[in-house]
Amino acid sequence: MFVMGRRDDVIHGKFVHAEDEGDLTRPAMPTPPPFPKRPLKAAQSAGVQSANVQPEMAEARPVNSAALESLLAAIQQDLKSVA
Repeated sequence: MFVMGRRDDVIHGKFVHAEDEGDLTRPAMPTPPPFPKRPLKAAQSAGVQSANVQPEMAEARPVNSAALESLLAAIQQDLKSVA
């Protein structure tokens, strides 16, 4: 009769002795593959960009309505030409 846990002790019909156990046992989980480290320049530049965005917003000046209307007309004309 098969008993739970006995399977670990018997490999291919032969009983595994404690001194031979090191050769046949496998680790429970294989070591994960090494992943490349993230580049530090990208993380630093992202921090610099967010710092640069805030002063630009503070220095933004209001745009007159004529400029906005001309921009809207240009966008509408582009959309009509595409359709």
